[in-house]
Amino acid sequence: MKVLITGNKGYIGTVLSKALLAQRVEVVGLDTGYYDGCNFLDDSCRIRQIAKDIRNVSKDDLRGINAVIHLAALSNDPMGELNPRLTSEINHLASVRLASLTRDCGVRRFIFSSSCSVYGKSGAQMIDENGRLSPSTEYAKSKVAAERDIAGLANGVFSPVFLRNATVYGISPMLRVDLVVNNLSGWAHTTKEIRVMSDGSPWRPLIHIQDLCRAFLSVLRAPREKVHNQIFNVGQEGGNYRVRDIVETVKKVLPGCKIEYTGEHGPDTRTYRVNFSKFNAVFEGCFKSSWDIGKGVYEILDNYKKSQFQKSEFLGDKFTRLKRIEKLLREGRVDKDLFWLTPGHIGLAGVH
Repeated sequence: MKVLITGNKGYIGTVLSKALLAQRVEVVGLDTGYYDGCNFLDDSCRIRQIAKDIRNVSKDDLRGINAVIHLAALSNDPMGELNPRLTSEINHLASVRLASLTRDCGVRRFIFSSSCSVYGKSGAQMIDENGRLSPSTEYAKSKVAAERDIAGLANGVFSPVFLRNATVYGISPMLRVDLVVNNLSGWAHTTKEIRVMSDGSPWRPLIHIQDLCRAFLSVLRAPREKVHNQIFNVGQEGGNYRVRDIVETVKKVLPGCKIEYTGEHGPDTRTYRVNFSKFNAVFEGCFKSSWDIGKGVYEILDNYKKSQFQKSEFLGDKFTRLKRIEKLLREGRVDKDLFWLTPGHIGLAGVH
């Protein structure tokens, strides 16, 4: 099987590529190299690489491909708010265009990486795939629109699947510290203080990056009748936590941290508890979470310690998506539409 991963050089993509290769899946990557030089760990991976703007994918890029895993996007809420028009253009319209080309090329399986953030303001009540959507950010709205329009392309051959991922955490060669568990662990390691801007009450569903990659592999291998044109919430079983629960877990792993809840943002309006029973039922016997938050926080802090991760790195632009994009704009390396202006780059692939 030959699989195209868009955004393969990002936080999830680098881990997923190696996971598929370990299962003897042939991987082709499509990414701009937007975060080249932002490595936390070595990400060497021997695959065919396409350096291309996700908005300019052609049928030639899809020839010989059996399945597409679409990760590429302007990812996370702060990034989405940077330019709402571009968020829609890349996350929604370019995704639908890619799916349409995929269908036209006879590719059967299209796995779309969506997000539990589409539930936005659902509150403390558990919500499943049939629950009311309440996206509160441009990023979440773009995911809702992409899901809707890609689902309309499904036919007897083209089989899309939508994975609404919980918030991911854990170590990756392309680390992100703008994800809640990685972020709180980073504050604890680099400053011995955790300053929470809210009151700590919002709920967040979580999944370790290794578990998420195993979920993608399970969907990739699944028979069509089990997953065709379906939406799955994907998260750690029992993995809904209040922000304050995450903080307390970090403190247990790294005792002595000072914790302050400033409350300056009040209760975060984004709060959602997600039901993952559908995915666990469909894939019973072939998928089970192997990580929990305690184990994950220990892994993160252990890697921070081994790499002598410093506060300057933590607060810098290498591992925070918005800061990196703003730097490239400021330096004139990309234009207002986020296309590369410097030699050697093709354009924006946008990665998770």
